Amino acid sequence: MSETSVLIKHVPREDRPRERMIQLGAKHLSNQELLAILLGSGMKNESVISLSQRVLIHFEGLMLLRDATIEELTAIRGIGTAKAVVILAALELAKRLHNHKPSERYIIKSPEDGADFVMEEMRDLHQEHFVCIFLNTKNQVIHRQTIFIGSLNASIVHPREVFKEAVKRSAASIICAHNHPSGDPTPSQEDIHVTRRLTECGKMLGIEVLDHIVIGDRKFVSLKEKGYL
Repeated sequence: MSETSVLIKHVPREDRPRERMIQLGAKHLSNQELLAILLGSGMKNESVISLSQRVLIHFEGLMLLRDATIEELTAIRGIGTAKAVVILAALELAKRLHNHKPSERYIIKSPEDGADFVMEEMRDLHQEHFVCIFLNTKNQVIHRQTIFIGSLNASIVHPREVFKEAVKRSAASIICAHNHPSGDPTPSQEDIHVTRRLTECGKMLGIEVLDHIVIGDRKFVSLKEKGYL
């Protein structure tokens, strides 16, 4: 067993960076601990915690480390090319995340908007696909997901699966859509039953089901417009 392993072994488990991240989450770790996780290991007679501390001291904190070069990093004793590359990759990801500007989200204001959002993708499918579109308070699409593939059935399209994703995405409302491979979007009794069941569940959870759109071949039927919601 190496001396580094011995050093780490004598650090209480709850004080080791990886264990602390697993137990507490990344936001509870110090800069030194987060950097130690990136470094992975220290060197002979020096723990990774001590090494990460030296790196931060060398750059006087995170601000100067942010713009470090691979040459500057590898000049520090204990930082080889592999460790330097990992640090630079993490810094670059942080910069990209900071500068990221989300693209303009699609807004659904009418049944036509909802149908247009999924029409080209769904009208030629050879099996029924049940899709949910998740919206924020401004009716902007925040996510879409295929919940089920196959013939629509109330016992299979379970509200739990629909609203689990809605809660996960913090959706204010949802629009359901499914296709009829025949090309005829006329809703069946099962379509109506599923719609009413989801609507009632949505009311209990405070997540409104705005519509259920049946997609045919370049045409659609809105169950909201038909008075089923």
